[in-house]
Order: sequence, then structure tokens, then C-alpha cells
Amino acid sequence: MINATQLRKGMIIKLEGELYRVVEAVHIAPGNWKACVQTKLRHLKNQNLIDYRFRSEDRIEQAILEEVPMEFLYQDGQEYVFMNLETFEQLSLSEELIGEAVNYLVPNVVFTIEMHEGKPVGVKPPITVDLKVIKTEPYLKGATQSASGKPATLETGLTVTVPQFIKEGDVVRIDTREDKYVERVKTT
Repeated sequence: MINATQLRKGMIIKLEGELYRVVEAVHIAPGNWKACVQTKLRHLKNQNLIDYRFRSEDRIEQAILEEVPMEFLYQDGQEYVFMNLETFEQLSLSEELIGEAVNYLVPNVVFTIEMHEGKPVGVKPPITVDLKVIKTEPYLKGATQSASGKPATLETGLTVTVPQFIKEGDVVRIDTREDKYVERVKTT
């Protein structure tokens, strides 16, 4: 059990017997009223989003999840197939379960599959993923390094802001926590 003030984005909690992922948690201390924690929670089974307010003294049960490293293999229609690196068993997951991690699904990348009581409840991508730029504006001659970036569409459909020197065909490293460009990857 944890205090409501310890809730953080990404945590899985048990509320009224159901599992929820904390999407957002804001601590509010309005003047002379009691402090509270305003949250947005996503139900892990039906993916519904709810707003829930906890009193700061509330105790919440944090769900214990088993984290299993699995390699993404391929997409089969609406399902995404992963392979357990220890047992070599394959697991098909829906796009709803994968959530935002769908932007980083490229073959042979290892993801962490969160399991609760033997069932998958979430997918965490690695901290950085290398993706190929498939569409971006050409380099602007005379643009300085201090110039703002430009949008680039990556092989998974994700659009991020990249520096002016990035061109189509380049491979870039993306920070999956913030959907931000990190660096250009040297290919040999």
C-alpha cells in the first residue's frame, strides 16, 4: 500500500478490484482546504479513461507486475506478435493493449511485457529506439544550427521534430519516454 501522494505516471494500481494505469497525477493543495491528488486512470481491460480524486491520506494498493522481456517479431493483421526470449513462446497482442508503444514497433526490438496473474496488461518500449526517416523537408541552405527543427515522419508513422541536417533515409535515435529526437545514428 502506498500513499496517494506517491502516485506517479505509469504506475499500475488496484482500485475497487480492477487494475488501472496512472496516466496523470497532480497534487492539489487549495488554500485552507485539504490536499488531494487528481488523477487520470486508464482501465487495463477496457481501456476506458476515468478521472479520480484521492485524498492525500488515502492508501492505495499498487499492483505487482511481472516484467517479461519479449522481442517484437511481426504484425499479423490487427495483432502484434512477440516472442518470449527465455521460452521462445509467441504471444499476440492487440493495438489497444500496446497503446503508445505501437509507435516503436520495429522487428527485433526487445520490449518489456507487463504481466499480471499470467495475462499481459501493458507494453513498455526500450528507452531509445532507432527508426528510419521516411519523409522530411529538404535541408534549408543557410539555416543556422540555432534554427528551429523540422518535422520528420518515421518508418512507424511517428512524427518528431529533428534538426535541419536530417534527411530522408537517415536513421535517428528516439527517446521513447518523451517522443524526442536524441541523435543521428551512424550506419556502416
